[in-house]
Amino acid sequence: MAKDIRITIILECTTCVRKGVNKGSKGISRYITQKNRHNTPNRLELRKFCPYCYKHTIHGEITK
Repeated sequence: MAKDIRITIILECTTCVRKGVNKGSKGISRYITQKNRHNTPNRLELRKFCPYCYKHTIHGEITK
């Protein structure tokens, strides 16, 4: 059988990870989405809203 072309990935806020989480915040922003393995073989990065930073930041793909 062939591998699944579409896979589920997790996007994590890169700003929260780099500077550490503020003492008042509850965690790190994460989004779950899918990507097509053939169209985007590299790691995916999207601009999404981070509720902990209170602004739009770059969210990068992480491993499960």
